[in-house]
Amino acid sequence: MVELKTDASIDAMYDTGQVVAQALTAVRKAADVGVSLLELDEVAREVLNAAGATSPFLGYRPTFAPTPFPAVICASVNDAIVHGIPSRYRLRDGDLVSVDCGAQRGGWAGDSAISFVVGTARPADTRLIGTAERALAAGIEAAVVGNRMGDIAHAIGTVCRGAGYGIMEDYGGHGIGRRMHEDPPVPNEGRPGRGMPLRHGMVLAIEPMLIAGGGDAYRTDPDGWTLRTTDGSRAAHTEHTVAITEAGPRVLTARD
Repeated sequence: MVELKTDASIDAMYDTGQVVAQALTAVRKAADVGVSLLELDEVAREVLNAAGATSPFLGYRPTFAPTPFPAVICASVNDAIVHGIPSRYRLRDGDLVSVDCGAQRGGWAGDSAISFVVGTARPADTRLIGTAERALAAGIEAAVVGNRMGDIAHAIGTVCRGAGYGIMEDYGGHGIGRRMHEDPPVPNEGRPGRGMPLRHGMVLAIEPMLIAGGGDAYRTDPDGWTLRTTDGSRAAHTEHTVAITEAGPRVLTARD
């Protein structure tokens, strides 16, 4: 069931979303050559704690997971697409890093992700990340009252496929509200004019996941969480929590 949020609830979700935005901004600032992924997780924890927020990631265990997730961010490096577990791995010059973070405060959840390069960026990585950001922007632009879910999916898929990138199989965005994952699913590829009508009060986590090699397949690490490209190519992941309103899409996790 899809819960339509009131305007007051959307305002409250914006407050939670700004905690996520602050955490990602702090993580991006701290990310440098020699910094470990565990240290980045600690940076995010400090932001959440200071804001009186908790993490919907920490301890989360969906049906596919062999163990609860042990961190407050997902940190996915190079060929890891999503769900990377922070470790003692220390960042190297040229690493492509995707960080996903969530927050829970006041009964509402927020969820967002960024991709960036540490140190010197390869042109191919800059193009990949830029395309992921354009795909996210296109999906947000299509998230308007009167459109359908397929319009969001088509907008994202058109940008990704047009640039020659793969789109991760079986994964996409999701509804969000009182819990991090709610109905409806938000695919990253689809046909325009199809699917659920978009209504005022729907809140969606829109999240393109791009594979540089052009294929859509992935594999799962032995940890049961980290999902990697099968061809070893790099990946990028971007995400925002977006409210659909009569005035247009409102990005609740927007970063300054």
